[in-house]
Amino acid sequence: MTRETELIVDPSLPALRKFTLSVPSTRVDPLRRPVRGDLAHIRCAGDVFVPHYAVPMPFVVGPDGASLHLAGNAGSQVLAALAGGSAFQALDIAGGWVWGQVGGPDDEDGLVGYVPQGALA
Repeated sequence: MTRETELIVDPSLPALRKFTLSVPSTRVDPLRRPVRGDLAHIRCAGDVFVPHYAVPMPFVVGPDGASLHLAGNAGSQVLAALAGGSAFQALDIAGGWVWGQVGGPDDEDGLVGYVPQGALA
């Protein structure tokens, strides 16, 4: 026995937009644009194709400051020393590391990298 389900759409809702990949993904600088092979900032959705997009979560670097790393491990290259109170937009938190971009929500040119989770408030 099969069961059919009827989808009822509220006519007052705006029509859904369809996105198509009409040109190749744009090459980006991974140190300045928050794009990885599996995840990108939602503002990059029209430029690059990845499986997932995220809206950043705002954090602040704790009073002791933090190192911004190229990869999510203590042995990786340090890209920058972040001062306490610096804004950081987190896109992924895993394994004690936070991947994201330095700066506030409107800053598009901040460095991208990993910060130890414990260094953020």
